[in-house]
Amino acid sequence: MARHVFVVHTNAADGRDDEFNAWYSGPHLDDLRRLPGVVSARRFRIADAQVRDVPSPHRYLAIYEIETDDPQRFARELLARAGTELLATSPALAPDASAYLWEPVE
Repeated sequence: MARHVFVVHTNAADGRDDEFNAWYSGPHLDDLRRLPGVVSARRFRIADAQVRDVPSPHRYLAIYEIETDDPQRFARELLARAGTELLATSPALAPDASAYLWEPVE
C-alpha cells in the first residue's frame, strides 16, 4: 500500500490562537485520525529562525501520513465528513487554510 502525505497550512483567526490550538491539537486531530488510512498526524508552528527572509502566509502546519492505494477515496471521505459532527470545524480557524495530498515519487 502506498503512503501519501496530506499537508495542511493554517492560521488562527485574529486573537484566537489559544482556542485554535486547543481545538486543532485536540478534537480536530482526533477526528482526522479516525479517517480510513490515516497512520500518523503531526502539527508544527513556524519557527522564528528561517533559511530565507521570506514571510510565510501561514503560521501552522499539519502533516498526516495516509496509507492507501486509492487516495481519491481518502479525499472523498474527508470531504464527506467535513463540517459534520465527524469532522467539525472551529470559528477559531482562519478561512485561508490550504490543504494538498502528496504522492510518493518513484
